[in-house]
Amino acid sequence: MAAPMELSCWGGDWGLPSLHPESLTVMAYAKFSGAPLTVNTINNSWRAPKGDVPVLISEDIVISQPAKILNFLRKQKYNADYELSAKQGADTLAYIALLEEKLLPALLHTFWVEAENYCSVTKPWFASRIAFPLSLYLPGRMSREALNRILLTRGGPPLYSLTEVEAQIYRDAKECLNLLSKRLGTSQFFFGDTPTTLDAFVFGFLAPIYKVCFPRVQLQEHLKQLPNLCRFCDDILTCYFRLTVLGFAYFNEIKTQAIYDYLRAVLQRTCMLHMGRYVTVPTGTRDEVPLECNRSGPAVPGTIIRYSFM
Repeated sequence: MAAPMELSCWGGDWGLPSLHPESLTVMAYAKFSGAPLTVNTINNSWRAPKGDVPVLISEDIVISQPAKILNFLRKQKYNADYELSAKQGADTLAYIALLEEKLLPALLHTFWVEAENYCSVTKPWFASRIAFPLSLYLPGRMSREALNRILLTRGGPPLYSLTEVEAQIYRDAKECLNLLSKRLGTSQFFFGDTPTTLDAFVFGFLAPIYKVCFPRVQLQEHLKQLPNLCRFCDDILTCYFRLTVLGFAYFNEIKTQAIYDYLRAVLQRTCMLHMGRYVTVPTGTRDEVPLECNRSGPAVPGTIIRYSFM
């Protein structure tokens, strides 16, 4: 019997199982190859055994970095590239290198360096999922790491200023998207009707750009002008992650209903304990009150009303 495998990664939103491109890549490949991964959502990368995500754990083996995780899965006989020729295997490596060189810097910039996106979306989203006081520190650290990575790879001569670097990385990213769109054409996946490693990497890079609602959407606008790439992302989400995404939505709905039921029970007990006294209606409750109570007017959240009992 195969050893259980657990993948630790950042969680998702906006209809995505994860907002983290590398985590999305591994999750997509596992779906394509049929690998039985148990996904464990973590709240900060320090909780991961190697200090980074995604991380795959199988018994006493701990593996980080998507390429190494995918190689491990292939050794466990979960291979999405069985039917590829040698030439297609070489093309896969070339396109992955293109993604990392041309598209990744713009993706990092969109999430972590673009000030309006970072302040209004990225920082609040990650901070809300990280425990205090790390929520005050980790998003800023991740932003600095992203900027350093961009400058180390793209900040040399003849590009000296950040403005010049930003302009160049977005030109390169749009060129990369155009090449991917041309290579995909009208096919469902990049090598026909079956998804492979390349599809996992492209999906991991494109889906966050496509789905996350940013105020500054330069790269997203260009991507949405390439309908075959948008259809590519939508098809993978629908065919391989629909139950996962619906599961997150169902869990949130159940959690919301549980909170509402709890508040209603607290209000009912409060009414019974405060016969003839003034009772504060908790903010967020609506017009439902316990049947034991009569009220002289509508229950407006956050106001004080007087209940009398029959």
